[in-house]
Amino acid sequence: MGLWNVIIKSFKEPSIRKKILMTLLLILIFRIGCFIPVPGLASGALNGLAGTGLFSFMDLIGGGAMSNVSLFAMGISPYINASIIIQLLTVAIPAFEKWQKEGPEGRKKLSKITKYTAAGLALFQAIMLYINMNTSGNYFVTDFGSGFFAKAFLFLIIVLSFVAGTSFLTWLGDKITEVGIGNGISMLIFAGIIARAPVWISQIISIAATGSYEGTEVAKALYLRIPLVIMVVLVFLAVIIAVVWMESGERRLGVVYSQRVVGRKIMGGQKSYIPLKVNSAGVLPIIFAMSLLQFPVTIASLINSKGKVASALTNFNNTWWYILLYAVLIVGFTFFYNMVYFDPKEYANNIINNGGQLTEIKTNNRKATAQYIGKIQNRLTWFGSLFLAILAILPSVLGKICDLIPGINASSLELWLGGTSILIMVGVALETIKTLEAQLMLRHYKSGKGGFLG
Repeated sequence: MGLWNVIIKSFKEPSIRKKILMTLLLILIFRIGCFIPVPGLASGALNGLAGTGLFSFMDLIGGGAMSNVSLFAMGISPYINASIIIQLLTVAIPAFEKWQKEGPEGRKKLSKITKYTAAGLALFQAIMLYINMNTSGNYFVTDFGSGFFAKAFLFLIIVLSFVAGTSFLTWLGDKITEVGIGNGISMLIFAGIIARAPVWISQIISIAATGSYEGTEVAKALYLRIPLVIMVVLVFLAVIIAVVWMESGERRLGVVYSQRVVGRKIMGGQKSYIPLKVNSAGVLPIIFAMSLLQFPVTIASLINSKGKVASALTNFNNTWWYILLYAVLIVGFTFFYNMVYFDPKEYANNIINNGGQLTEIKTNNRKATAQYIGKIQNRLTWFGSLFLAILAILPSVLGKICDLIPGINASSLELWLGGTSILIMVGVALETIKTLEAQLMLRHYKSGKGGFLG
């Protein structure tokens, strides 16, 4: 079913149309909140952080909420970080691992712990943001006075506003998941990134017309800036195509099931396959690697450190060693994710217990089946991890190469060209279309028509 065909048929179906409209309404509430200022803070209070380290990515997925010093300035990053922490702890804490395998009830318990952890991280981050603004400049309004109680009241208002904004976004994401289409948190991130599209387009137009934007000179000469703009657009499109290809890529393991008699019926005898995704880890390895590398720089930015160590950490982000380490960490985290969440023995047991056998090996031995599935998944993980690494470092490498050309300063284009944002956008879009298709199929079969929607 084509993309537009899915969208048109979805709007014709009343129940699905209602879910789509609810999703759009909740996203609209999110976008309105991105422009509601925090009481007691002057505009531009977070501009310095919004372009630094991990905060630049936070500002991107938050749709510019941090730059606007809004209630949603911290976005849902605390919730994302909490989710990553809880996922990692499922390996170390037996109770978490047990809950994860218990189904919906166990996942509810993990979800509750994740939200409490997110609230704690949000409180810590809000306090650190206040400390940064307090030490880096006069960003507070003077209406509250200068006494101790006035400052304490201002501190509580600002910190609680940030925490409340993050908590509301977490609730909003859950609400989208409940009454809307797709995963709510992913939809909010998708909306935040898409909201920056007009800014990106204006940057490209400004560079093509004048060679600079917002006071930053990228390429003054016409013979330099036009090829640069063309290259940026082509790379952007190429990355989208690569992400679509990779997200849709899978290795199909053929399975044949033997015939067996169940009551008066003969079961089995048919051929099927097990799909193994090329990129089963999604964008998580990139976020893990980025968080780990940017954590020291982020802390230095929060405490407004001007020392030699902080300067060295900040400059390290612009070196080739940083790019190499970033790629290695992405590959390592991809293998770690698959080691934790992919169990070849479980796949082998399911196949054998249902009377099946892989068509690519001559035995139905559990150990041999598990070893073969593990070997195939290992190859896919290598391919997928290298793809993620190339996708993530591509903007940095292109920026470095362009900076070697006299008259070009392309480093400022790195973030929006980054593979992380494209991977999120394309991944969420594909997942949303699959969700719509599944719901259309379900409604179609419930109506008693059967078959597939053409």
